[in-house]
Amino acid sequence: MKIMIVDDHRDMRSVLKNMIELSFAEAVDSFIECESGEEAVEQFREQHPDCVIMDFQMHNMTGFEATQKIMEMDGKAKIVIVTSYDSPSIKSKAEQLHVTGFVSKDNLSDIYHILQPIIQ
Repeated sequence: MKIMIVDDHRDMRSVLKNMIELSFAEAVDSFIECESGEEAVEQFREQHPDCVIMDFQMHNMTGFEATQKIMEMDGKAKIVIVTSYDSPSIKSKAEQLHVTGFVSKDNLSDIYHILQPIIQ
């Protein structure tokens, strides 16, 4: 399984990668790290990851814009939005994009429950 982590903060990408490695080490073959929405769209097109962990707030292209472009390429893409902004309007927008899951950075451990059925 190939996981793409998209966040404009290197430390957050590292935290997410370590969390996933600790829980799903045997199932995950590789990670793709992207620091922008533009890079995520390009890397998705080239590498076709099994799952994308996408930050919402990034410079230039937001996580929602990148998610929309990825979903246009592959309507079955598995994308989990990770954000500090845990508001009903953001959750609603995520649902409209048919993402696989939504995780607040305040409760990152919730990512395990979302990823388990995808990775296992």
